[in-house]
Amino acid sequence: MIAGTERTPLPRDFFDRPVLEVAPDLLGRTLVRHTASGPLELRLTEVEAYDGPNDPGSHAFRGRTPRNEVMFGPPGHAYVYFTYGMWHCLNLVCGPEGRASGVLLRAGEIRVGADLARKRRISARYDRELAKGPARLATALDVGRALNGTDVCDGSEAPLSILTGTPPTPDQVRSGPRTGVGGDGAPHPWRFWISEDPTVSPYRAHQPRKRRT
Repeated sequence: MIAGTERTPLPRDFFDRPVLEVAPDLLGRTLVRHTASGPLELRLTEVEAYDGPNDPGSHAFRGRTPRNEVMFGPPGHAYVYFTYGMWHCLNLVCGPEGRASGVLLRAGEIRVGADLARKRRISARYDRELAKGPARLATALDVGRALNGTDVCDGSEAPLSILTGTPPTPDQVRSGPRTGVGGDGAPHPWRFWISEDPTVSPYRAHQPRKRRT
């Protein structure tokens, strides 16, 4: 287990900042997931920023809906959405209340509870693949819509919390276009990752869906 100041929970004001400050600063932090079967801990290695009304790639670009309601709430809460009819993705809300920005947690290294993650990610050949991608991360940590709106600053025994962890040095942080984002939001270099970390997911450009003829 990680000890010392690395175990300090991140305060709410950490998340109450512009999303492009929060996103790279989340790299190396420890995401803790408490489940009925036991705790899991993951070191974040890859994230993406989504800047609400300024970002065509964001769920909140066109305003408030029942789906994205949590994004408009206080910072430091989890926004969990269901996609492609089969996967969940986990985001952390940041910025001032009403601003609707968030960080998608794309990948990480599971350091505690890998045995629990393997039971949920039976197709993973190696532990480095357990949370290599946002849907895999949510599956490995047993994250579903029931956790939408969870306060990650609510204490160490909350279902989800974020600890200080071990951030990388600035020279280890890379940035580039977000995976699978098309349109006007495609060129934004708002994906951040730890260089040469084996848990980081491969980049894939947006592929327009082909209509059936």
